[in-house]
Order: sequence, then C-alpha cells, then structure tokens
Amino acid sequence: MELITGKVMIISLFLLIITMIETLAYATRISGTRVKLIATAISLFSTLVIVSRFSTMIQQPLTAKLIAEAPGLNKLHYIEEQYRILIGVTSIGVLLGILLFPTFINIFSRAIIQLSNQRGSVIALFLNQFNVKGIVKVIKCFRVPRLTYLKGITLKTIPKRLFVINVMVSAVFTIGVLSSIYASMLVPQDYAQAALMSSGIINGIATILLTLFIDPKASVLADRVMNKQCDYIYLKSYSVTMISSKLVGTILAQLLFIPAAYYVAWFAKWI
Repeated sequence: MELITGKVMIISLFLLIITMIETLAYATRISGTRVKLIATAISLFSTLVIVSRFSTMIQQPLTAKLIAEAPGLNKLHYIEEQYRILIGVTSIGVLLGILLFPTFINIFSRAIIQLSNQRGSVIALFLNQFNVKGIVKVIKCFRVPRLTYLKGITLKTIPKRLFVINVMVSAVFTIGVLSSIYASMLVPQDYAQAALMSSGIINGIATILLTLFIDPKASVLADRVMNKQCDYIYLKSYSVTMISSKLVGTILAQLLFIPAAYYVAWFAKWI
C-alpha cells in the first residue's frame, strides 16, 4: 500500500500553510518597527496565528483518520512512516517561509499601514486589497532572499539561549499531536482515548516556554528598537534566530517523535 495517499497530500497542504504562516508571522514585528506601528503589527500577528490554528483544527482529525485507513499488517510501521513524511513536510513549510521572509516583510509593512488606515478592520483590509491593483502591488513586494540580509548579524547579536529554547518548543509543537495519535496505538484500547487527549501534556510544556521566555522578549525588543534604546540589528537577529531555530526544531522532531509517543502512552496508562 502506498504511503503517500490522497489524504496524506491534503494534510501536507494544510501543514505547509500552517508552518509557512507561523514562520512568516515573525516578520510582522520587523515590519511594525519599520513603519512605527508596533501595536497594529501585533494585531496582524494575532490574526495570522488564528488562521494557523484554524488550519490546525481541520488538519488534526484528518491526521487521526489515517490510522483507520492503514493496512492491518505492520500497521505501526506504516503509520510511523506516514507521520514522518508529515513531519518532513513541516520542515519544508518552514523553509519556504524562510525563503519568502524578505518578501513578506515588505507585504506586512504595507498591510500594517493599511490596517491602521482601516482602523483595525482586517475584513476591510482584504476587501480593499483584493483587486488587480492590490495584487500588482503585492507582486512588486517580491524580494529574492540575499545573504546581504544577514549583514551585521554576528554571534554577539544572536540570542543563543532563545535559539535553544525555540528549537525545543518548535520540535514539541511539531510532534505534539502526531505523537499522541501514535501513542493511542501503543496502549490497550481502553486507554486509547486518554492517549489521544494527551497532546496537551506535550504542547503544554512548549506553550509555557513560549509564554515565559519567547513572546515577552520579542515584544520588549521591538519596543526598545522603536524607542531607539536598542539597535535595529538586534531585532533582525531575533527574527533570524526564531526562523532558523524553528527549522532546526522541526528536523529534531524526527528524533523525538517515537520517544514522545511512548511518553504519552506511559502517561495515559499512569493517570
């Protein structure tokens, strides 16, 4: 039986959208600092996160349904291979987001200004820009990624602890749901539902790390750059740190996928 089925391709498309949006969202603070509308930029960031979460809500049930369609022979190995493909697609989505990062800094800069002019109405923003003139302006924002973007970024400007933390956070978010679904196959039938509902155990740790160490750092850094208390290069270094560590995290997820599944399986039987 083929690993790459029609359903796997649909799930992969959702994952590409989700991970690209999440990666490109890091460009909003840079754009907001450029146009000096950081609060509006954070609002746009929140909108992108909501779109990402909505895509996740659709993708998760489809991912779980792959188990029902798996062959009875060697089912565990078959599902593992399919889920590893999905994790690989996540890495591709992050990479595409990185390649489009310079382009979306320009697009978000325009969008933030327009969002401010529309007094915060995201719907009005899309309606006003969803025309030939608006599409042409978006196309003109396209920028080819260049190494010159990294000019001025050194080991000194890169927040190393943040890099390590975000690698772990990204890895955990990548496998949280997949490991829980896989864990439901490792436990007796009576514990399967508990395993399926245990993704919060994994994602909860990542959310705490994100809330305590990453989001506040980004907001304070953007404010300091806006108030000219800190050089712009540090904000740019932060963004490069976040997107590169996210890519590394999705690659690390390949190693953590099975151990995390066994951890969830153990927890489901223990509680």
